[in-house]
Amino acid sequence: MCCILSLLIFIGPRIAGIGWYFLDTARWNAAFSNILWPIAGLLFLPWTTLTYVLMSPGGVSGLQWAVVAFGFLIDIGSIGGGGYSNRQRNH
Repeated sequence: MCCILSLLIFIGPRIAGIGWYFLDTARWNAAFSNILWPIAGLLFLPWTTLTYVLMSPGGVSGLQWAVVAFGFLIDIGSIGGGGYSNRQRNH
């Protein structure tokens, strides 16, 4: 069960981002000026990229940056949380 949950956390937002790109290309084109940023974003910080695209119509400002920061915290937690739990398991 833990492996399935880990797989969903790591691959799920990337698949969702790719699907969302094909369903609503105009939103992604409005959020990013070229294709390199969304590709890099989905590879390295998928939750941050998804929240940025969600908040980007009309520009990101004010409390919308808090939503993007929350996506970043989820990304950092999914990367760092696995290392912390593996360290606890070995002892």
